[in-house]
Amino acid sequence: MYLISEVKSKELWDSFLAEAKPHTFLHSWNWGEFQRESEVNIWRFGVYNGNRLTALMLVLRIDARRGSFLFCPHGPIFLDQESGIRNQAVEFVFKALVVRLKELAKKENVGFIRISSLLSDSSYHRSLFYNLGFRRSPIHMHPERAWMLDLSRSEDELLKSMRKQTRHCIRNAAMAGVAVSQSTDSRDIGEFYKIYKATVARQDFVPFSREYLEKEFSLFAKDGQAAVFLGRYNGEVISGAIVIFANGSGFYHHGASNPQFAKVPAAHLLQWEIIREAKKRGFLWYNFWGVAPENAVRHPWAGLSLFKKGFGGSSEEYIPAQDLVLKPVYWITYCVERIRRWKRGL
Repeated sequence: MYLISEVKSKELWDSFLAEAKPHTFLHSWNWGEFQRESEVNIWRFGVYNGNRLTALMLVLRIDARRGSFLFCPHGPIFLDQESGIRNQAVEFVFKALVVRLKELAKKENVGFIRISSLLSDSSYHRSLFYNLGFRRSPIHMHPERAWMLDLSRSEDELLKSMRKQTRHCIRNAAMAGVAVSQSTDSRDIGEFYKIYKATVARQDFVPFSREYLEKEFSLFAKDGQAAVFLGRYNGEVISGAIVIFANGSGFYHHGASNPQFAKVPAAHLLQWEIIREAKKRGFLWYNFWGVAPENAVRHPWAGLSLFKKGFGGSSEEYIPAQDLVLKPVYWITYCVERIRRWKRGL
């Protein structure tokens, strides 16, 4: 007999995730708290089999001009995500969670439910959503293809598995005098933000505010789960990254660089020092976050993807975001997001 109820204990939530080790921090307790502090309504559901917690699901209410909806980022989370979902009992739990989401959606009077799952993109998982009435979302909320680096190997082995040019850039940056530092002080977000603004201007994407970055960073940093890495050349910050350390992985969440120093490969050395730090913490993975599809040379992420892949590793592809339509107003969102995706070249 399965029971779904809200989880109120941070310790219980985090201990489950520590065992499950999902390749995301978007289901962490602190991510939920960050959303709550950003005035987003959240719910944390747990599925119990007797007294045993078997699954978690974080749900956010997203209020946009095009309509409101419930959103589950990279969830729900099961202890054995891939093999477990094929178990009949776990499939039953998944269906029960969707029933609970429908009840919540009716109460909240939203137009649809969106789930961006970490399940692999397989015919089985697509059928699972399809049979529950879901359809593919017109746009992704979070990257659906991540670049993963296995950290179980030695530093020498990791260097050997890199592209030759990447190793060359790491060595050249060190020889040029680039120095990489890391900090858990939110005041250093100011240094990062200076070059972040330059990156936004160059790559033409919608930026996060400094207040947004500082709030997110502070919530994770207080638990030792975040650090800002800065690469300095001749005393000037020319490269930076905000990294989340959670669930056995390091996550490259925000990055920036100064285009005036494009010939100085500080970003390569910066990433190498992040990888080394993740290994020092005993983590098994470094998650470079989103990459473009293979051979998509005109994709807006193509250049950044080439940079990430230079460090070695492999891609991890998730089932596309899925929508459960509840009201006709959904189709306004559908049309707006289709146009937005086309404009972004995604």
